[in-house]
This record gives sequence, structure tokens and C-alpha cells, in this order.
Amino acid sequence: MDLDTLGRSAEIHHRHRDVTGGWLRAGVFGFMDGLVSNFALMAGVVGGGASPSTVVIAGFAGLAAGVCSMATGEYTSVASQTESTQAEIAIERRELEHNAEQEQKELALLFEARGVSPDLASQVADELSANPETAWRMHVREELGVDPDDLPSPWVAAGASFATFAVGASLPIIPFLLGATSLLATLLLSCLALFAAGAVVTKLTHRSAWYGGTRQLVLGALSAAVTFGVGYLLGVGLG
Repeated sequence: MDLDTLGRSAEIHHRHRDVTGGWLRAGVFGFMDGLVSNFALMAGVVGGGASPSTVVIAGFAGLAAGVCSMATGEYTSVASQTESTQAEIAIERRELEHNAEQEQKELALLFEARGVSPDLASQVADELSANPETAWRMHVREELGVDPDDLPSPWVAAGASFATFAVGASLPIIPFLLGATSLLATLLLSCLALFAAGAVVTKLTHRSAWYGGTRQLVLGALSAAVTFGVGYLLGVGLG
């Protein structure tokens, strides 16, 4: 076997999922929040003794309010985080422009703290600092713990949250649109969706599907039970 063949056979290729950019957390949170909040809202309205038509109105109102709130909240939070990070990056770049020697020593100390020998750490810091564009990116990664070229997008987060919340929140409404007059069908569909969503998320986290599904089912069911109880008590008290 020649060296080229040996080198190719020794290579290990693997690809990682894209878990940056702001879409994953927003998408998962949006769907779960849409499903749980609207299921709980409708359960509360049913518990209060509302008619099926009122339950549907409440469901659509919860969907509309939720998607707007979630998208706005995600955009604002991610934009604030990104803007704060960019401000810190700007500070780091100014430091490199006005105090390059001290920043280079600081970079070397960071490498030493990670186990690199002092001489090698100083040499690596010196070579990295030769290119200003490489230098400030390395400082940002080492000191701030972020990738300056892959900051989360507020628009991506808002869009993912909006779309997935709408999907999750629409599920509890479907049985009533198809003629259901009690909460039973919505309860069954929502519980099934909660378990399925929790199980699917474990494909990204490598946890047990049964664990993820059961956890999400229990949390969602508890939320709906609390809201149903509140609605029932208010219905009795105000009725």
C-alpha cells in the first residue's frame, strides 16, 4: 500500500449538524410553546364552561397573539445578544490597534492556560498576531468564546419561532374545527404531539426518545391541567 492510499484510508470524515445561526433553539422552543400554551389555553376555556365556538375563537386568538409575541421576543433577544457581542468585538479590535504588544502577550497566556508550553505559546501568538484579521478573530474566540463569523441571526430566530409556534398552536384547534364538542379529541392529539415532539428533539441531543417524549408529555399535561383547573374554578365562581 503506497503512502497516498494509506493516508486516504486513515482519514476520518464526519459532518456536524448546523446548530448555530439561532434557528434550532427558537424552532424547538416555538413549537413546544405553541403546542403547550394553546392546548393549556383551550383547556382553561373549556374548564370555564365555554361553548365549542368560543373555544375555537380562543384558540385562534392564542395562536395569533403567540406568533407575534414569540417572533418579536426572539428577534429582540437575539438582536440584543448579537449587538452586545459586536460591541465587545469592537472593543477588542480597538485594543489590538492601540496595544498590540500587550494583547499578544495576553493571547500567549491564554494558550499557556490551556496547557501549551510558554515558548510554543509565545511563538503561536506571535505568528497569529502577524495578520490583524486573524488576530482579532482569535482573541474574540479565546476571550469571548464566540465565533465572530457565525453570530446568530435575529431574523432567522424570529422566522423559526413564528413558523413553528404557528404549527404547534394550530394542532389543538384542529379537532374543534372538525366538529369536536369536548376536550377529549384535543387532549389525545395534543398529548400525542407532545410525546412525538419530545421524542424527535432527542434525535438532535442523542437522549432516549422515550425519555424526551415522556418528559415533554408530562410537562405539557401538567400545564394544561393547571389551566383547566383555573378555568373551572373561575367558571364556577363567576357563574
